[in-house]
Amino acid sequence: MIIKRKKAFLLAASTLSATSTLAFAQDAQTQAELDALRARIEALESVDPGSTPGDFRIGNTTLDVYGYVKADFFYDFEFDQGDTAFVNVIGEPSTATSGTFGATARQSRIGLLTTTPSALGDIGGQLELDLFGSGGTAELRLRHANIRIGDNWLIGQYWTNFQPLDTYPTSVEFNGPVGIAFARVPQVRYTNSFGTNTSFAVSIEENVGDSNSRDPVVTASAEYNDGTYIARGALLYGTAEDGGVEVDQTGLTLSGSARPWAGGLFQVNYTTGEALGPYLIGLGAPVVGGEANDVDGYTIEFRQDLGEKWNVGISYGKEDYDLPTSTGTLAFTELETIHVNAFYQATETLTLSAEYIYGERNDATTGDTFDGNRVQFAAQLNF
Repeated sequence: MIIKRKKAFLLAASTLSATSTLAFAQDAQTQAELDALRARIEALESVDPGSTPGDFRIGNTTLDVYGYVKADFFYDFEFDQGDTAFVNVIGEPSTATSGTFGATARQSRIGLLTTTPSALGDIGGQLELDLFGSGGTAELRLRHANIRIGDNWLIGQYWTNFQPLDTYPTSVEFNGPVGIAFARVPQVRYTNSFGTNTSFAVSIEENVGDSNSRDPVVTASAEYNDGTYIARGALLYGTAEDGGVEVDQTGLTLSGSARPWAGGLFQVNYTTGEALGPYLIGLGAPVVGGEANDVDGYTIEFRQDLGEKWNVGISYGKEDYDLPTSTGTLAFTELETIHVNAFYQATETLTLSAEYIYGERNDATTGDTFDGNRVQFAAQLNF
């Protein structure tokens, strides 16, 4: 059934994602890894728990532990962006550097999946934590915590339904390119299918990044995915508030993906809306001077397998706001990033990777632009 396949794919993407500051990204390292974990989760969900060798069981509940250990090493040339390639700090005098080396293992994570048969269908659970605490500390942080009832209902914290998870660009560093929606939120979601390859979902979610808003966010999405081509659209509506002024928060995301030849992948994402900044990697202000801050964002990615062990790719992202967002001494309306990366599948579970990241931010007051260059290397062991 498409819903079960979709559920397995979403869980696989949430565990392997290597992109995310708000939480991720996005985070599949290679398509081979994603396929392997998807098969593992599908097996967990489809086989009688009492007859599954190697899985831990408590009564009728089957449990599966997953996650990875990841070590990142990076060097910033012009501006110190920290453990994540955070383009918003480029240009700030306080982050200027003649070269800064850094390393972290805080992206490492662990998760637990459960499945329990019931009269309502299989009841699934997910609890996932990583070590990306605030202030550069290695503290446990909640990523996902949700309950799945049968093939249709999800209750708890998970990726927002507005996010194009299936076409999210791959990166080594934690953020990924700007220009795309990325958030994990508490929600109630209903998912169903039109046929073999088409599904739709609606959700009621907590507002992202706006503690002043008293209203929930409503989303709807529809997706066609036959394994070679993906086409998806999503809508969002809510409200944002600043200084006692409330504005509408609206969003539209259109996404597409194609595998035009063996080992090749091309995908695009376009997002537009008003007061939508907190949903995007760039985190632009939703309301400026009592007005909704309109934004357009997009990403483009091309990837190619080189044999069985190598995968390379390049992605471009951009965000363009109508009104400026201040991040210190400067205020931006435009952000751009380029990610060029390579992944080497050393073993079935060990991946080595390298990436060059270019970021650019403008100064909305003077019209000047600032750029930052970064290189990053990582080793990731999945389990």
